[in-house]
Amino acid sequence: MFLNSGIINHIFMKSVYFDFSAAFSISLLVLFTSFSCDQGKTSKNQTQPPNILWIVSEDNSPYFGCYGDSLATTPTLDKLASEGILYKNAFANAPVCAAARSTIISGVYPTTMGTQNMRSKYNTPDLIKFFPQYLKEVGYYTTNNSKTDYNMNIPAGVWDESSRKAHYKNRKEGQPFFAIFNIGVSHESGLHKTKPAIELRHNPAEMNLPPYHPDTPEIRHDWAQFYDKIEDMDTQVARILNELEASGQAKNTIVAYYSDHGGIVTRSKRFVYDTGTRVPMIWRFPENYKHLAPAQPNTQLDRLVSFVDLAPTMLSILDIHVPDYMQGEAFLGKQQKEARQYVHLFSDRMDERIDKVRAVRDKQFRYIKNYMPHRIYGEHLVYLWRAPSCRSWEQAYEQGHCNEVQSIFWNEKPAEELYDVMADPWEVNNLAANPEYAETLNRLRHETNNWMASTRDSGLIPEGELMALNDKQLIYDYVRSEAYDYGGIKHAADIATARDKSKLEDLIVFLGDENAIIRYWGVIGCLILGHEAKDAKDHLIKLLKDDSADVRIASAEALYKLGETSLAGPVLIEELRDYKNERVRLHAMNSITSIGGELAKNVIPIIEKIIENREERDYLKKQGSFLIQRYGK
Repeated sequence: MFLNSGIINHIFMKSVYFDFSAAFSISLLVLFTSFSCDQGKTSKNQTQPPNILWIVSEDNSPYFGCYGDSLATTPTLDKLASEGILYKNAFANAPVCAAARSTIISGVYPTTMGTQNMRSKYNTPDLIKFFPQYLKEVGYYTTNNSKTDYNMNIPAGVWDESSRKAHYKNRKEGQPFFAIFNIGVSHESGLHKTKPAIELRHNPAEMNLPPYHPDTPEIRHDWAQFYDKIEDMDTQVARILNELEASGQAKNTIVAYYSDHGGIVTRSKRFVYDTGTRVPMIWRFPENYKHLAPAQPNTQLDRLVSFVDLAPTMLSILDIHVPDYMQGEAFLGKQQKEARQYVHLFSDRMDERIDKVRAVRDKQFRYIKNYMPHRIYGEHLVYLWRAPSCRSWEQAYEQGHCNEVQSIFWNEKPAEELYDVMADPWEVNNLAANPEYAETLNRLRHETNNWMASTRDSGLIPEGELMALNDKQLIYDYVRSEAYDYGGIKHAADIATARDKSKLEDLIVFLGDENAIIRYWGVIGCLILGHEAKDAKDHLIKLLKDDSADVRIASAEALYKLGETSLAGPVLIEELRDYKNERVRLHAMNSITSIGGELAKNVIPIIEKIIENREERDYLKKQGSFLIQRYGK
């Protein structure tokens, strides 16, 4: 059996009077001996623990031949699948890169640490170590080439190397390695520059368009270009695997391939549907380590796995104790758990646009809870709109060329969504209001509520408040303290998002609560009701002077839409000038964008100064540039 990390640490401490080389040699000798003795029945030639190589591509769903896609050109990954284990139900917990990587490296849901919003940099407690650190402690050489956006501050020493030059070949002789190679060719930026049609290898006319996409030349072209990018990615995977073979280490190396989330044509990346969260995942085990494989080569498993499971799975494979704080479940190794029934998904602020979505997926159904149903699905994101397909879809809608299904994206969201993914793989038929599926809806709603409660979901805290709290203590610690009234806040958020006029009296009660976050959700409820919340107007006016900036901004937006423009407008403009809390300013900018009209025109001079300031955050500049484009002179 592999010795646990505590014993290995003890050996390192006993080696303190030796030089590093001696300490390293002793540690590896213990590892090699223990692993070889334990697995002697499997291979007499086995003398070392396995190397592990991760190949991670960006922004692509499982549009591969081995996943049944006839349009795909993926010979390398198809071959890898024939030699390994293909997971049919693998999911990124978040449909965007940094939040997904936060989950992977920690084994903890970002919503429990406050690291779910894009480009966050919150600290994490000392309790949480990142899984490469555990591997280093037992003698592994760990390299990352070269993504580093984890949505949180990563301490020095997590990796032996983390750069574009990081490589397992730089390790000591005989040292086992864990190496990640990231491939960016399939990233959504690959659609920002349109290739001439004559250069495409995939034919736009042959593309199978999702029912939510109108049939425009730009959309067909972007889909074909995306398939070209996937083919290019497959070629790069081949280079990495060939290099491994040439190094002589393929027989000692477990290879895992996956994508960091889905993508990339509009309504995939950033959205919690299968197109944004379901990923390809393939594991290949060489002969020396076939005893670690869950099945024979060329097997497809329908077991549900997600990114939060990767850290505990890595520790389990190497027989390193999985710490209790990890929220994922190992799906390989001696510590693997029973197959999970559900995977949990989330989507909060994406770059410059604020949203809050929670979802759960079993093998047949997906349930979605929208906590900001007053915002449309297709909120303008500068980066997303660089794709011709996205602009084409918006234009088709504005010109009245979209059918009912294609128009949904440009309208407000329902509070809940439910899809039978087996029967409706593109997830366009929302069953949430269908009485025949009431039992399924209740089951998945209950599962989502339990998950949010058990993980102490911080996503119900508006981000201005979240940032202010982070100045005082770690979010991870705060949400576990008595100060965080999760139950009261969740109750208020559920009533607020129900869009039920009969609950207005409850919302008015929330407006007077001593807890700022509950007041915030009371205001959001009024904002969602729109003119039906007119009886709350006087209460909302009082909240324009609330201690919480998030409450003031939400109240101003609600009042503006109730016709109180002279009172609400100056408040929003003032919050836009608040340089103390950039998330507050972004909240104000989102509200102003939603209101539009004369208010948006009036703030253009302020926005221009934000754009000109080199020190301003990128997401503020992106939202500002859209306002200037839409409402500037």
